[in-house]
This record gives sequence, structure tokens and C-alpha cells, in this order.
Amino acid sequence: MSYFIRRLAVPGLIACAATLGVATAQAQTVNIRPDVASVTVQTDAGPVEIARIQDEAHELSGEWARTSRPCPNFCIQPMVPAPGVTPIGELELMDFLQDPEVVVIDGRVRPDFLGGAIPGAINVPYTEAADRLGELGCEPDFEGFDCSGDGVKSAALYCNGPWCGQSPTAARRMIEAGFPAEKIYYYRGGMQAWRMLGLTVVEPSQN
Repeated sequence: MSYFIRRLAVPGLIACAATLGVATAQAQTVNIRPDVASVTVQTDAGPVEIARIQDEAHELSGEWARTSRPCPNFCIQPMVPAPGVTPIGELELMDFLQDPEVVVIDGRVRPDFLGGAIPGAINVPYTEAADRLGELGCEPDFEGFDCSGDGVKSAALYCNGPWCGQSPTAARRMIEAGFPAEKIYYYRGGMQAWRMLGLTVVEPSQN
């Protein structure tokens, strides 16, 4: 594989309620930050260590090396897909993967998600985003959802890359259904930027 993944066997895990597991930068040279070589997040399959590929000659290939996709439909997305949404990068996303009050959402269609995803993310296809706000703590009402309660979690969305409109569409549909824009974070770089940085990718179970 073009990425590596280290799994730890720990029982009783909850999806997306990630815990911090920081490895100091000793033997590795391609670190996340100067003082952090990896972080560990919880997934349905158990803890997964997110780190960068150590091969300094590694390059993207195939689909993820493409620079030019036809627009429409693959147009460059804005940094802010809707007013009130906050753009984030990889370090912020890794923090969110360790925060039980934030759900990291892969907004892509199921086949894309199964082809490789960010560890700890859950798949909510953009076509379902407006109907699954209950999973974030919202309550159904006559016009959509009531998301004003104290228990409503924030959502960090991503999809295939800066040219992917799936998670921006999900964000807009969530807002239209009643989810507060200030609780949405958007990782525009998506899978293409994540892979470009050599970060760990997992292939989720089809169950």
C-alpha cells in the first residue's frame, strides 16, 4: 500500500470519540509537527495511528495525481461554502478527530468513502446530510430540525479535494434544514490534500 496504518487492540471503543495518542518525533523524520510524529484516533475498527509516509521520495499517482478535472462539475470550491462556516486545515481536523464534541463527516458518496477515508470519520453522503442531523443531537420539528440544544455537536466536513462539491453541498443543505452554520467546519483540501501530505488513509468496512 502507498500508506501505512498501525492498529492497536483496545476494547470498548466509540466511533469518533477519539482520544489523544501523541508519539514523540524520535526515529521518524517526516513528522506532523516538529514535536509530534503521530496522533491516535478511535474508529469503529479500533484505535488508528495517523502519521505521514516516511519515504521522502513518495509521490502521488493515479487518480490523486490529477490536476485538471472538467468544470462543471469539478469546479474549484470556495474556502467558505456558506456564510458562517469556518474553513480548517489538517492540524485542526486532527484536533477535531480527538474531540468528542465534534463529528468528522466524510460527505462523499459511499463508493468514494469505501475507497479510502480519513481515520475516525463517519460517512454521511451529501444527499443524506439534511436528513441525518439527529445524529448530531438535533431534534426533528415541523420545518426540519431544531438544533438549538446544548447537546448538539459540531461537524467538520470534507470530501475529495478543493474541486469536490459534495461536502460544500452537504454544508448548505444542513444549514437549510436548521443546523447552525457556526457549528460547521470545512476542510477544503479533502482527500487529495490529505494524501498529498502522506497522511494515513483507511479503507472502511462495507458493513
